[in-house]
Amino acid sequence: MQKKSLEQRYSLSVTFSHFILLKTEEIKITFNTYSSLDQLQDWQIQLIQAAEKVSYQAYAPYSKFCVGAAILLDNGEVITGTNQENAAYPSGLCAERTAIFYAKTQYPQQRVICVAVVARKEESKELLPVTPCGACRQALLEYELQQLSPIQILLRGNEGTYCEIKSLQDLLPISFNKKSLGEEAK
Repeated sequence: MQKKSLEQRYSLSVTFSHFILLKTEEIKITFNTYSSLDQLQDWQIQLIQAAEKVSYQAYAPYSKFCVGAAILLDNGEVITGTNQENAAYPSGLCAERTAIFYAKTQYPQQRVICVAVVARKEESKELLPVTPCGACRQALLEYELQQLSPIQILLRGNEGTYCEIKSLQDLLPISFNKKSLGEEAK
C-alpha cells in the first residue's frame, strides 16, 4: 500500500471572493449653531430651560453625569426626563428615552415636535455639549418614522452655544427600521 501525502489525502480548495467598489457615498449632517438664546424662538428657549432645570433631578450616583431632556408635543404639553442610573449599569436609562417612553405612553396620539437635551457634571452648573446616544437616537427615530414628520433636536453646550438639528434622520442617517425587518413603512 502506497503512503499518500497529506495534500493527497485531504484536498483543500480555497475560494476568494472579489469585491468591486461600485460607488462611494457621502453622508452629510446639517445642523444650525447659535451663539445666544436670543437667536432661538421663545418655545425653544423654554424647552432648553426645562431640560436644564430637570437635569438637577437626574439620578447619576455612578457617572456623576446629569442629563435632562424636555419634549414638546403637538398639543403643547412638555414632558421631561432625566437619566436614571443603576449599580447594574445596563439597567439604567438615558434622559431622552425616559422622556419619550413616558410621552408616548401618556399621549400616544400626539406628535413629538422637538426634544431638548442638556448635560452637566453633578457638582457643576456648566453645561456640556452632548448629543443623544445611539440607543436614544434609535428610540427617537422610531417615533419620527411612526408619525411621518421630523423631530427637531435642540442641544445646549457650554459658553452659550446652541445646536439645532432638524430631524432624527440627520443624526442617524443609516438606521435600523421597519424596512430592515423586511416590512414596509406605513
